[in-house]
Parts: sequence; structure tokens; C-alpha cells
Amino acid sequence: MKNDVIIIGGGAAGLCAAVALKQKNPALSVRLLEALPRVGKKLAATGNGRCNITNKNITKERYHGRNTYFALYALSRYSGKQTEDFFHSVGVDFIFEDDKGYPASLQAASVVDCLRFAAEELGVILCTETRVTNIQLSGRLFKVIAGNLNFLTENIIIAAGLLSGGEKLGNDGQMLTLLKKAGFNTVKTYPAIVQLKTDPEIVRQLKGIKVNANVSLKSCGKLLRREYGEVLFCDYGLSGPPILQVSGTAAKNQNPVISLDLMPDKSLDALTKELQDRISILSARSTDEFFTGMMNKRLGQVIIKSAGYKLNTSVGSLDNNAPKKIAALIKGFSFNVTGNTGFINSQVTSGGLSTEQFDPKTMMCRDYKGLYAIGEILDIDGDCGGFNLQWAWSSALCAADAITKNNV
Repeated sequence: MKNDVIIIGGGAAGLCAAVALKQKNPALSVRLLEALPRVGKKLAATGNGRCNITNKNITKERYHGRNTYFALYALSRYSGKQTEDFFHSVGVDFIFEDDKGYPASLQAASVVDCLRFAAEELGVILCTETRVTNIQLSGRLFKVIAGNLNFLTENIIIAAGLLSGGEKLGNDGQMLTLLKKAGFNTVKTYPAIVQLKTDPEIVRQLKGIKVNANVSLKSCGKLLRREYGEVLFCDYGLSGPPILQVSGTAAKNQNPVISLDLMPDKSLDALTKELQDRISILSARSTDEFFTGMMNKRLGQVIIKSAGYKLNTSVGSLDNNAPKKIAALIKGFSFNVTGNTGFINSQVTSGGLSTEQFDPKTMMCRDYKGLYAIGEILDIDGDCGGFNLQWAWSSALCAADAITKNNV
């Protein structure tokens, strides 16, 4: 079975590429191979089912990898209006909440459906439950082997994901392993946009509590990244948007430490003075209740104990160093990161195929004409907030444009 283009992977990037190819050149025969029983399973689960489809603030700083410059052409050429126009053409309109873009339906499943409907209407051949086991060169063509099925093509787009979400979402990293064995250079993979594990002693006492905090990620005393937002204490460690944002960087560095500034709107000196006044005013109160009315009661109790003071004693019994010690903890409540909750819980995988092997304007491999790689399998990953889906769309549209120009 010969096709002009074969796409491996029916996720966000693969579906987008398939539709764009047929829109640009209806005469192309396009076949999409997906290992799962249906396409777009991971896409349907994104954004807690709402699908954060893009972001208005697309900049290099929101992307990560050994060479983030690789992504700039695609992201500038095929984002913003180009992405909106493409999705409008398949029936998906955008709404925005601040910088974050969502489908107007606020349903990720509707994005999958519209892409699938468009692919079928345009004549894309969708082959589900078709797991690719090998890719070979056959003369000037690529031979794609899926079990006992063989497909020939002049153009092949690798749109397989990596490891995020695990096998239940069709991501087992098998395609990256296959390409690595074939001689492609790869960058070590790590879970990103994932919850972080810490020593459980403190966090277990705070399980379920949410706080707005400045989150600083450090390694060997060096500040690596800072984010602000809602942090959730869990029995295993920390979660919440700012934790997810810094998690990829944490995975790549030795002995990472998360430091929470629980009162970022107050300086250390101002907070120390405030606590001095509070001790004076509430001297007759129990230390159990010292923070009642100022912060979460349970969190306040853990702060008191972590500063080295006992509960069930009077506030007036606190020594003269207490205001400074307690203020320092509030401004720098620190946790040694011991790991993360793994690929199965991650939203994206950091690492993948080294981008040096591909042309950033076309996504085509420099050594194998007609072989393209798009989306997550490349060593480009973005922050939480629509950046990874935008990379999927941008890289897919780049590859589709290049293929149609070469097959006019």
C-alpha cells in the first residue's frame, strides 16, 4: 500500500498535520497510523478536559530543550492568527482567559472530534489499532511496518508522543527507541509539568492545604527559576501550577530545593516587625492559635514547630528570636526535592530527538529527505498554559507546508 504521506501518531500534531496536508493539496494520499483504538486520546484529556489550546504570549523563554532557537521559526510563522484560522476552518473557535486560549466549547473532546471529522471529510485514511514496529528504506521510499502490514511512502511524519501519560494514552516511547536504534541522536527524557516529591514528614501534615506563594527552584544555592501561584500540599510532596512549571528544570538538576515565600507581599523586616507586634498583642493566647486569622491554622502550627517552638504553650513564652526565626521560615519554607510522580502523571516529556538533525523551517530530517518529526518527540517542550499544544500545531503546519510545496 503506497501513500504520498504516512503519519505515525494520531495525537494533536499528527491530526493537525493530516488535515493541513489535505487542505493544502487534496490530491495527496495521506494515511495516519495510530496504535490506540481511537485518535486524540491524550488531546481529549488536556487542560482538565477544557483543552488549553494556545497562548497569546508565545516567546522563546516559555520553551525548553538544548536548542530552543529551533522552535522560533515555526512558532512565529504558524501561531496566533494562523492557528486560529486553521481551527476555524475545522469548526473550532477560540475564546481567551487572559493569555490562555481555549476552544469556545471549553471541551477538549470537541477539538478531537473536529479534527477527526475534518480528516475523514478530506479523505485522510485513519488506521487505528495499528502499531508501527519498524521503518526501513526501500529504494527511494520509506517502508513502514506495522505487524503484518507494510506501507510505502515518499514522505513520513513522525508525530508519535513520548512517555507522558503512559501507555493508557498511547505514549510508551517505543518510536523514540526505534529511531535511536536506527542511529538518530536523542536527548535524555524527563517528566515535565509534573508533581514533585519531597520528604513527606512536613507535607503530610499539610495535605490538602492550598497557598499562594512565590516558588523558587534552587540547585547548589543557585536560583534556577521562580514562579508565582497556588501551591497544593500533598502527602507525597507539592503540586499546583507553579510547581508544575518548575518541575522539568528540577528533574534536570542535582539536589533541587523548592523554597516557598508564603507572604510575598511583605519584606522580611516588615514581617518580623509584624510578628513582634502580634506576639505582644496575643501574649496570652496559645501558640496553637498564634496564626489564626493571619494564615491557615494548620500551616501556622507547622511553621511554629518547624521554627523549633512547642505548641500548647503561651505566645508570651516565645523568646526574643522567635519573630525573626518564624518570619524567615514564612519567607523561605524550603523542601528538598526527592523526585517526581513520574511520566504517567506528567503532561509533557522533556528531551527526545535532537533537533540538530532537523531543519527548523520544514521539520525535515537533514539526512533523510522526506522524513519529518513534529510535536513532542522532538527535544522541545513548553511551559504549562497552552505552549505545548501550540508547538504541536506550529510544527505540524510547518511540515505540512513543506511537503505540499515539494509535491505540487
